Amino acid sequence: MQLTTFTDYGLRALMYLAAEPDRLCSVRELAEHYGISRNHLVKVVHKLSQLGYIASTKGKGGGIRLARDPAELKLGDMIRSLEPNMDIVECFDRDTNTCKVTDSCHLKHFLFDANQAFIESLNSHTLADTVPDKSLFLQPLRQDSVLPLKIL
Repeated sequence: MQLTTFTDYGLRALMYLAAEPDRLCSVRELAEHYGISRNHLVKVVHKLSQLGYIASTKGKGGGIRLARDPAELKLGDMIRSLEPNMDIVECFDRDTNTCKVTDSCHLKHFLFDANQAFIESLNSHTLADTVPDKSLFLQPLRQDSVLPLKIL
């Protein structure tokens, strides 16, 4: 199983915001620090806002920040909410399934169980667990950057 770039960028944005709890950050800042597309990140941040993971402040001096305590955000739940399709194989989706052995095949049961175990395992960790040392996490992102910081 491979997570989409959308989910990857979403997790990176959330980790960055968890490491910067005392200030507003900009999408431009995140995109530049990570070296990723600002346009794509705008879509990701919009979705994170819709899901209630981040809050945004518009206008001059505005930016984004986490809307919830990172210790409350379970990784598995966040991934499930960002991934458009957690179906590992075609037969997981009855509407589009065309596999002829679906009814007699037991592989789907094993894969379903593995998928559930994946999410459950990730749910034993929170967003806070991904950045236990905030300054150490941010250090490689800031080495080549000179962006202004907005203090809350």
